[in-house]
Amino acid sequence: MATNKRKIITPYRRKQKCLTLLQIHSMKLLTKVPAWLRNKFFIAFAAFAVWMLFFDERDIFTMGHHRQELRELQQSKKYYTDQINKEKTELESLKTAATLEKYAREKYYMKRDNEDLFLIPEKQDN
Repeated sequence: MATNKRKIITPYRRKQKCLTLLQIHSMKLLTKVPAWLRNKFFIAFAAFAVWMLFFDERDIFTMGHHRQELRELQQSKKYYTDQINKEKTELESLKTAATLEKYAREKYYMKRDNEDLFLIPEKQDN
């Protein structure tokens, strides 16, 4: 008895053959990519780095903005502490009556009852 064995190709097997052709084609493309780019650890690190640099809440642009703002705040803090120190030394010097009177005359143009005050403007050199 001769048995006639024929392979029956079902639609499932046809899809499987096409899929293997796609896999072969993609393997050819993957062989052109360097091995270090196909490394799963490199891909994970690259994705993490891109996420942290551009998409995270504390990305590189936001950090630069915060550093600039911090520098400005430190400069204003230094300015105001200097101003506070000046005012403290001025306050210390105003504890005596003579210096208090001098300060009032120079800054606020105050005078005694029996005095006349004449203000002479200074000429500005242009």
